[in-house]
Amino acid sequence: MKPVDVAYRLLPGIKWLHGYTAQDAVADLIAGITVGLTVLPQGLAYATLAGLEPQYGLYSAFVGGIVYAFLGSCRQVTIGPTALLALMTSRHTSFGLNSGPAYAILLCLISGFVELLMAVLRLGALVDLISLPVTVGFTSATAVIIGTSQLKGLLGIRGGGGGSGFMKTMESVFTNLDKIRYGDFTLGITAITILLLLRKLKDVKIPGRRILSGTLWVVATGRNALIVLITSVLAYNTCETQESCPFVLTGKVKSGFPDVEVPKFHTTIQAANGTAIDQDYLDMFKELGPSMIILPIIAVLGNVAISKAFSSAGISPTRELVALSLCNVVGSFFSSMPVTGSFSRSAVNHASGVRTPIGGFYTSALVLLALGLLAPYFQYIPKAALSAVIISAVIFMIEFEVIKPLWRCSRRELLPGAITFVISLAIGVELGLLLGVGVDVAYLVYRAARPALTVSKLRTTNGTDYILMRPIHSSLYFPAIEWVRTGISKAVAMHGTAPVVLDCSNMHELDFTAARGMGALNKELASSFVPFFLLKASKEICVILKESTNSDFHTIETPDDLEYILDNTASIDDHRLQVTIPLINAQNKVNGGDAMTLDGSGGGGGGHL
Repeated sequence: MKPVDVAYRLLPGIKWLHGYTAQDAVADLIAGITVGLTVLPQGLAYATLAGLEPQYGLYSAFVGGIVYAFLGSCRQVTIGPTALLALMTSRHTSFGLNSGPAYAILLCLISGFVELLMAVLRLGALVDLISLPVTVGFTSATAVIIGTSQLKGLLGIRGGGGGSGFMKTMESVFTNLDKIRYGDFTLGITAITILLLLRKLKDVKIPGRRILSGTLWVVATGRNALIVLITSVLAYNTCETQESCPFVLTGKVKSGFPDVEVPKFHTTIQAANGTAIDQDYLDMFKELGPSMIILPIIAVLGNVAISKAFSSAGISPTRELVALSLCNVVGSFFSSMPVTGSFSRSAVNHASGVRTPIGGFYTSALVLLALGLLAPYFQYIPKAALSAVIISAVIFMIEFEVIKPLWRCSRRELLPGAITFVISLAIGVELGLLLGVGVDVAYLVYRAARPALTVSKLRTTNGTDYILMRPIHSSLYFPAIEWVRTGISKAVAMHGTAPVVLDCSNMHELDFTAARGMGALNKELASSFVPFFLLKASKEICVILKESTNSDFHTIETPDDLEYILDNTASIDDHRLQVTIPLINAQNKVNGGDAMTLDGSGGGGGGHL
């Protein structure tokens, strides 16, 4: 293998440097700065949402762009803090002293290692177990939780953190309505209104005025930074000239580059009486609990979904897992909280005309510049403005529009989505997601154990009655064999000793237990003098049956032979199981009959067994 191929394999991102032109650099610079103007206010806001000091949001916003530029495969993806991961992190950052950053940074490191393990074991397909209704229920619930967690900041109510849960947050807000600061409330509502109006501004197209249209788009795209800038200037002028400030401000933000150090596996938390309690790595792992698994899976789900959304082909889930894992592992050494791809910022990146992932370098440079030069001024940002930024962003995560089509085409799928939504709000997002996925997986297992089986009583042209069993699904596994045997026994009991024909044309998989069950069924019917035939069984099915049971099965190669064999059942010995049966497409020739369906869900057909 050539050295250049080795380099491309280890660092896939450097292939973008091949043929990199000045036009590419300019396009990436514009996109990088545009994304940077979006991530600066979001980073500050998401750190607050996570229960951390604002600078940790900026620490989390620059490492991912650099690492992903070398390892990522989708130019539009931007890695950084997100509202969802910030919410999940906030569950472990409210123990006082310096435990908040310690837990967040350790969770970032562990998430990276879990994602790397998933990449090594090629477990990226696990995200496929999360169905769209469950995803919608989960993201909608988290949007509601995130939005309500910002009500205190929006109303100017002091005290309390953002990640205490939906029920507790609402209780805390309603019991402290007498403490509303009307300056913050007015500022917050005004900021949300302007942000929502500016969001629509980017869709305005003025024919023949490209410069004006472009200006409107830039203003709409950078609306978060614009609102934060305007409200900060307002707060600075107001609070510096008046004795009392009408707004709750963010407070001092530590400036400069973060300390580069190994994440700590020990910390101290504050007890109820104010004393410090030491915690070692076992205590910290016990506190993080399921978040060490669920948070990385959620991060992977979001990142892979964004990559697929912006790149129709050529995206390797394993490569994306490696890139995301190293973004978190490396980021943890720079005091980063858990990060993943952001759909909103990736959309901005795409709309800005980014050419390569190198645009992430420019975004990271802007964040570092802000940490070095602008951090002293961040203390004047009103918390109501940051709350407005978060609320105006997450409000569009609530997806009501999927309910109507689901109700029309698949009401069953509303159940796991509804369970995920309700449990996430009432108890917690981790349990809500697990229960939603569990309901979906349980349904899949149920369908495998209770496959739909159409049972029809038919008649040949010569008047010979027979029972045709037609499995609708393509596989027959061990949980279902007793169900199928019971269905055939009920059909025989209902229709007498008419020959039974099992149509195997749709059956392509059969496991050992099911094959042995089929052998027992064959012997059971033979002892009752009921002829049993397999119609259009594939070569693979025949091999499994013969090797598993050592029994003789009567087979029918084509439907054209069906009537002749049934009308001459004495000659069935000439049609013993063969492993070289050709599969011939033909239509069953029947004069009609009664049909019914054996279906675990109780649906379909003219009747049920």
